[in-house]
Amino acid sequence: MQNNNSSVIKEQKSRWIYIPLGLIIFMCMGTIYSWSIFRKPIETAFNVSATQSSLPYMFFLVFYAITMPFAGNYIDKYGPKIMTILGGIFIGVAWFLSGFTANIILLTLTYGVLGGIGVGIAYGAPMAVAAKWFPDKKGLAVGLTLGGFGFSPFLTAPIANWLISTFGPFTTFKVLGIAFALIISILALPLKFPAKIEGEAEDNRNSSNLIKQLGPKEMMKKKSFYALWGCFTIGTVVGLMAIGISSPVAEELINLSPATASIFVSIFAIFNGIGRPIFGALTDKIKPQKTAILSFSLIIIASVLMLLNVNGNAVIYLISFALFWLNLGGWLAIAPASTAIFFGSRHYSKNYGYLFTAYGVGAIIGNLVSGSIRDIFGSYSFVFYPTIILAFFGIFISFKYLDQKQARELK
Repeated sequence: MQNNNSSVIKEQKSRWIYIPLGLIIFMCMGTIYSWSIFRKPIETAFNVSATQSSLPYMFFLVFYAITMPFAGNYIDKYGPKIMTILGGIFIGVAWFLSGFTANIILLTLTYGVLGGIGVGIAYGAPMAVAAKWFPDKKGLAVGLTLGGFGFSPFLTAPIANWLISTFGPFTTFKVLGIAFALIISILALPLKFPAKIEGEAEDNRNSSNLIKQLGPKEMMKKKSFYALWGCFTIGTVVGLMAIGISSPVAEELINLSPATASIFVSIFAIFNGIGRPIFGALTDKIKPQKTAILSFSLIIIASVLMLLNVNGNAVIYLISFALFWLNLGGWLAIAPASTAIFFGSRHYSKNYGYLFTAYGVGAIIGNLVSGSIRDIFGSYSFVFYPTIILAFFGIFISFKYLDQKQARELK
């Protein structure tokens, strides 16, 4: 028994290796945020409109969110290594086949549907590994791991841009497909969940502070689940809306050149990346309710700043959209960390998969609403009124239903 416990303790000391492994895996998967690099070449190659060239991106986000709940049911059964490799193969095949497409419909099916399914399969596994190896620092560990998704454009966008300019978009799809399949599969090999120390379970049962280990069925009977789902949806709607309009707002409202706007977008990607460990750590320290209220308060500040920015001040634009991107990254750490805090770690993979459907809903609403507002009112400045309303609604939900002590009692 002592030898078994000592080996487990030794493993606990080396647990930090899983964070860089997961981070690099997420950097490969996060190349979706570099889709804008491919849009113009694809529009030229297929002679399609900007709306049509966004279809692979939109379908990717939808199928990525749809697949998450189903994949979550199998992570504990087959293990994180198998699920990550399977997802990596899907991703690699999707990118590789995209290199042979002849029209936007086929590209939507390969890159959007198949690629989205691949990321949906693999996404939850490295994240669950981080959460289970760091029960004392769930938010920080998950946030650091997921940071790779947000930081991905810094590495993958320049590489993709160079490959496209040198070899064209379709050869680039093939090269990246092979690279992603190999990198993800190799880095997935060490992934595993921690073993339990003998006697630990019995000790935990006697702890008065033990979090109830709820499965999906029990979780979805709780008001706190729907409150968290609603808050995650709001955070995603606002964040993805901001990402989608960052460049056109810079050009239309701030009068920046396209080149300068692209530099600003690169800066915003930094905030998207650091938002995950920052808000993950805050979720650990000040708990989900206060962290959610802080996030929505920052969204209100960012929105008000943009409404007041009638003279097109670039600094105010920079601050506002940095806050929007920061909070999108933040909610991709708040939501998974809160899932473990409210419902326990035992069924974490399954539970977060169901909660992640909020991201898919937010992606659809965020992309449709911003475009509709621009078409109806003729300016993106009107987008910031609904973001304020949504953020106030998020504060109300957080205040009423995300108190950790009350949530355990709510049916």
